[in-house]
Amino acid sequence: MKNVAIVGASGYSGVELASLVAKHPHLNLVDIYVSEGSQDKGKLLSDLYPEHSGLLDMPLNPLTADAFNAIAANADYVCLCTDHHVSVELAPQFLALGKKVFDLSGGYRLHEEGDYDKYYGFAHPYPQWLEKAQYGLAEWYPKEIANADLIAVAGCYPTAALNALKPLKNAGLLADQPVIINAVSGVTGAGRKAAINTHFCEVSLAPYGLFNHRHTPEICQYLGHQVLFTPHLGNFARGILETIYVTLKPNVTIEDVNNAYQTLADEPLIRLKGKLMPSIKSVANQPFVDIGWQQQGQQLIVVSAIDNLLKGAAGQALQCMNLVSHYPAELGLKGA
Repeated sequence: MKNVAIVGASGYSGVELASLVAKHPHLNLVDIYVSEGSQDKGKLLSDLYPEHSGLLDMPLNPLTADAFNAIAANADYVCLCTDHHVSVELAPQFLALGKKVFDLSGGYRLHEEGDYDKYYGFAHPYPQWLEKAQYGLAEWYPKEIANADLIAVAGCYPTAALNALKPLKNAGLLADQPVIINAVSGVTGAGRKAAINTHFCEVSLAPYGLFNHRHTPEICQYLGHQVLFTPHLGNFARGILETIYVTLKPNVTIEDVNNAYQTLADEPLIRLKGKLMPSIKSVANQPFVDIGWQQQGQQLIVVSAIDNLLKGAAGQALQCMNLVSHYPAELGLKGA
C-alpha cells in the first residue's frame, strides 16, 4: 500500500481525487489538507460533498508545520490540487522530504521559464525543477512518469487535444500550418471559489483567453506543432468537448488517418469512435477520452471529449500514481 496525502482536497479536483484514492485497492488516503486560512478547515470533506458520505468522512486539516511533519512521517505521495502559485512553492518542500509529488496545477508543466512570465504572469522561482518535472500525460509518457519524482499532471484541455493530435503528428500527417482547436468546458473547470463570471446563473457559452490562454504553449510544446486554441466556458457542470480542424498533407488517405489512430487502440482509457462523434454525455463522470474523426480531402475534423475533473485532472493523476507504483495505469478507474 502507498500512502497518499492530498493538499487542496476541498476543491472539485481534490474531492474527485480523494474519492478515487479512497476506493483504490492499493492506495491509502492518509490525510487531506487545505490552507491555514481556508474557511473549510476542520470540516469533514463529506459535509462539503454529501454524495461522499461514508467514504470521505475525514476532516480537512490546515497545512501547518505539524501537517508537514505528519506528511513527512506518513505519506509516500503528495498530490497538489492547488492553484499554480501555491503548487510552485509547495512542490520543492515536499520533494525535499523525499516524497513523490503529483501537481495538478500548471506550476511545472512548461519547460521554458519565460513562458511563465508571458502566460502565467509570474517569474518562476524554481526553474531548475522545470527541467526535472515529468509531464503527466499518461498514455504517452508511461516509462518517464514511472521514474519521476515530480509529475506535472497534464492540463484538461491539453489532455483532450494531445490525445487527438499526437497520433497524427507522430505519423507525419499534419500539414505545416496551425491546427485550430475550438474547445468548450463545463464550469467546474473554473474551480470552486466563488466568482461572478462563473456563477451558474451568469454563465453563458462564451470564448475567453483568445491568443494568450496558458494551455496554448502546453499543447504546442508537447505536440511539436503550432495550434490556434480558443476555449469557451459552457453552462453545464462538467466535461470538455473539442472540435479540432486539421489540414493534412497532400494525398493523405482515410486509411492513413485510421492507421495513425491505431497507436491508441489498446489503451484502456481511450475510446476510438471513428465516424461516430463523441459528446459530453458519453464522458461525464467517466475516465475516458473519446475521439472521433471525419475527413474530406485534406481537411480533417477531429472531435475529442473528456470529463474535465476525471481524465482532465483527478483520473489522470491517479493514472500517474499507478504508473509510479508499477500498477496498471487504469487501476481504480474503469468503472469509477
